[in-house]
Amino acid sequence: MIRYENELCLQAEEFVDCLIRSTLAERRPVDDLQRIEGMLRHSNLIITARSETGLLIGVSRAITDFFYCTYLSDLAVDVAYQRSGIGRELISRTHKQAGLNTTLILLAAPKAESYYPHIGMTRHPSAWITPRLESTSKPAHE
Repeated sequence: MIRYENELCLQAEEFVDCLIRSTLAERRPVDDLQRIEGMLRHSNLIITARSETGLLIGVSRAITDFFYCTYLSDLAVDVAYQRSGIGRELISRTHKQAGLNTTLILLAAPKAESYYPHIGMTRHPSAWITPRLESTSKPAHE
């Protein structure tokens, strides 16, 4: 039995542990707990999946305006639980919570590119980014 919840107060240590068990930690700053905490606190939609024992086995972390677009920044499922529908369910619940009237947007990890068409998502031909600049300074809004 998997328990899904909207969990905005997710703890950074628990999130990092799930990222590591999902392999998403390869592309996240898991060694910078302050940054991870900021990522969590400034998200406005976090859906979690927990095992019967309460272990965090999946996370969908998103930023949304609840009216037009939803950016799904992180989708992580523990490797031991992958291929059981948890990722699909996390995406579905995220979209429903954000509002089905929003466009759900995500940038796929290289290892997951083949997953998203499999669950019915459509590739968009033009995603544009400005890469982050690594620094030790605090964000401008603080």
